[in-house]
Amino acid sequence: MTEQDQTDQSASPAAHVAAANLAEPSRQRDPWDYPRHWIADVLASDGGVVHLRPIVPDDADRVVRFHGGLSERTRYMRYFGPTPTLPPRELARMTTVDYQKRVALVAVLGGDIIAIGLYEGLGFDGKPESAEVAFVVADDHQGRGLGPILLEHLAGAAAENGFTRFEAEVLSENPNMVAVFRDAGYQLSRNFDGSTVHVEFLIDPTEALLSVRNARERASEARSVANLLRPSSVAVIGASTDPKKVGNALLANIIAGGFTGPVFPVNGPGPEEPEADSDADALAPGHGHTRRSGRQHAHPRPPSVRGIRAYPTVRAVPDPVDLAVVAVPAAVVDDVLDDCLVKGVRTLVVVSSGFGESGAAGLQSERRLVEQAREHGMRLVGPNALGVANNSASIALNATLAPRIPAAGRVGFFCQSGALGIAILDTAARRQIGLSTFVSAGNRADVSGNDLLQYWDSDTDTDVVLLYLESFGNPRKFSRIARRVSRSKPIVAVKSGKGAMTAARAERSSAASLDDRIAQMVLEQAGVIQVHTISELFDCATLFAYQPLPRGPRTRIIGNSSVLGSLAGDTARGGGLTVTDTIDLGAGASEDEFESAVTDAMRDPAVDAVIVVFVPPVAVDADWHARALMAAANTPDADGPKPIVTTFLAVEGIPPGLMKPGHNGLPANGSIPSYGSPERAANALVRAWQYARWRQRPEPEIHRPDGTDPEGARMFVREAMGDDADAEATRAFGPVESATLLRSYGIDVVPFAEVSTMHEAAAAAERFGFPVAVKATSATWRGRLDREGARLDLPDATAVITAFSELSQLTGDEVLHVQKMAPKGIGTMIRVRDDRSFGSLISFGLSGRTFELLGDHGYRATPLTPLDAEELIDEPRSAPLLAGYAGEPPVDRSALTDLLVRISTLVDDIPEVREVHCDPILASPDGAAVLNALIRIGPVPTRADTGPRRLA
Repeated sequence: MTEQDQTDQSASPAAHVAAANLAEPSRQRDPWDYPRHWIADVLASDGGVVHLRPIVPDDADRVVRFHGGLSERTRYMRYFGPTPTLPPRELARMTTVDYQKRVALVAVLGGDIIAIGLYEGLGFDGKPESAEVAFVVADDHQGRGLGPILLEHLAGAAAENGFTRFEAEVLSENPNMVAVFRDAGYQLSRNFDGSTVHVEFLIDPTEALLSVRNARERASEARSVANLLRPSSVAVIGASTDPKKVGNALLANIIAGGFTGPVFPVNGPGPEEPEADSDADALAPGHGHTRRSGRQHAHPRPPSVRGIRAYPTVRAVPDPVDLAVVAVPAAVVDDVLDDCLVKGVRTLVVVSSGFGESGAAGLQSERRLVEQAREHGMRLVGPNALGVANNSASIALNATLAPRIPAAGRVGFFCQSGALGIAILDTAARRQIGLSTFVSAGNRADVSGNDLLQYWDSDTDTDVVLLYLESFGNPRKFSRIARRVSRSKPIVAVKSGKGAMTAARAERSSAASLDDRIAQMVLEQAGVIQVHTISELFDCATLFAYQPLPRGPRTRIIGNSSVLGSLAGDTARGGGLTVTDTIDLGAGASEDEFESAVTDAMRDPAVDAVIVVFVPPVAVDADWHARALMAAANTPDADGPKPIVTTFLAVEGIPPGLMKPGHNGLPANGSIPSYGSPERAANALVRAWQYARWRQRPEPEIHRPDGTDPEGARMFVREAMGDDADAEATRAFGPVESATLLRSYGIDVVPFAEVSTMHEAAAAAERFGFPVAVKATSATWRGRLDREGARLDLPDATAVITAFSELSQLTGDEVLHVQKMAPKGIGTMIRVRDDRSFGSLISFGLSGRTFELLGDHGYRATPLTPLDAEELIDEPRSAPLLAGYAGEPPVDRSALTDLLVRISTLVDDIPEVREVHCDPILASPDGAAVLNALIRIGPVPTRADTGPRRLA
């Protein structure tokens, strides 16, 4: 067996373990009442989809069929013996579990079980925190990485049920099984006993485990997109002889694009073909809804479409089919999916409209479509998609409805809107921006921008990534992936808002109300260049595709117009560039003068980038200017590579004279981009410098602070949630519980006590030592600008008793706080809360309603690195107050940084912590003192990027 084959075999719990656990009492639970969040669609290593869910008693027949299909070798590796059939007792035990001390998960494809994993608690053996794990994979599906996936999900379920350790018995003749656990990042302990090896390991997530999980996720998602963009064959389902129909246009574009593999038109079983005004004529995305007259006229099914033999169904195609492009009405999609499963199709592109974008009923149809596609093991692009394209010479795929796509290049493009995608492709072609690959995901029901980022990360044909996003499907994951991809390839994104979507899509979109300022901060944190218009998107793309990044901000402007040079300079300075010189050569500058000026800039070590402004005073042949600029740009003794941008006769893109042709005659690296105005040229250079500066930062590592107790904190939260973990409601911790949880992460709230009588107040003050403060606890009185809700610097017990009496009468609070006085400082606040668009967002700013009203806070996505925390502190406009404003001493920034990282680590470790609000935090030269903290806990809103791998 190969190593991967071995990973899909596991040891079995010994017979005495099973017998003992049978006798072990456990809380009775309905055998169909399993945690619904354990259901997951996962990607195998080959990019195919597999459905994972807990086992139920109704699976008995499926388990029998599954077991009967296993080879003798596989049964031996799983059961340590022949075991040709499962005894009824074993079958009943396997399919009836309590989902606590015994858990079994099944991997299902097309309704059939293809893998089973289980764990059984070892409490009978005096090991209440340990469980024995085992799994087995059908022979036909070994080598797809299903064993490690089952292990991940079993570990997640076991951790939820309080287990901390897995054990396994492995045959000595199967050493690669041990490698499965080790390669997953677990620290193993092993004992040899003749024919078996006993393995034990902790299942708590570690950095090593997360690293392995993310690497496997990256590989499988990239492979799934490769199945989409690099198919060896394509079927067009819904192909028609009518040129007005979508299926005909798709087939025509695939043929005209020169696809290198076979193309199979599929035009229905016949003998009837719907009329042009029936639902089969799905309109192009964004061009209205499908008419549904339902009238049909009988006529023979055409034997060919566009001269290619047609087939009644995809299963009738005699050769393999990798990609199916679907242009059929929703009513027959179920039949299409069944045929595609039988045929082994890997990916679907659905261009038909009338799904989620059309209203609630369409949204339900769309959800069923995704569910069925995944159950059949397929990824889905769409519905309502424009299509996909791959310009690689070895593929040459244009499976889109666009009449024109750009030539081959080094830019990958993802968008959602189909109608907008046509305009985008046309604009890219006009501006000579060559594309490597293009995906229009339409409603983005399955394949998303995250999947494409995973693919482009390792795609050698792509150097620049462009995104037009209407929403973020899995924002936490997007941020994580983008940080990695941006280290080697620029990502330029247009983030549209609610107005870009239909009402139905905006209502269900997680990003419909996203604040643009927050979005920009979070995208910048991940190294993404956010722009606001399609024009800016292509301005940046042209520079990134053909010019090097600037190594610094020092910019020289050269031109023949002082006014245009001044406009470029103002824009450059406003964006953070340093304009070292503005050289005006005059309206009558010659070719030699231009070449000499630009050459000097390329040689000058004090210049990092060049803006060349050229507008001829009269209508002349400007070839001489282009020759001069290209000659200077290629100066052999230049001081390293430097970007050059120009306004060449106000031409957009790559003018012929500024093109450096590649092997295919298209613009290649070294071509000089031209812009319609000096401001746009300078803006593109500003974006390039901002991105270059981000890349020059040391690559941050997630830092785990010392003195944390994640397991203790996790247990504290679980006990507080009780048996309501599946409920939707959240629960607010009180000040004492909040302080207790924060203490698990090394965060000490300034000592306080809750008191309800004058005597308790005086006793607490004596305990803390004077001076102290007495504070109201109701939200109405906390944080008031007039500070009427607190009495500070109380020197003795008498003052405390007086303050208690006054505040009790003033506020009506039955419980007040007595707190030790903290060092004087500047009030700041830290808050973490769920954002519908970006998951957990952490914000920082100065404390008080004035700063809250002005929105003067900075935002970052979690988890934070120390560098992220430092930048977050500087984000608010009021941040200079912390740096020693007006002669005041600067605060201890390191203390604030440490506090931010600790809070970020807390919410990252325990996703049930839905909100943390520390306000105020007194920042002083001596540290940062947390005076008040409130925490809210609740069920994890989404597990798409927490815990085991799964599709969103």
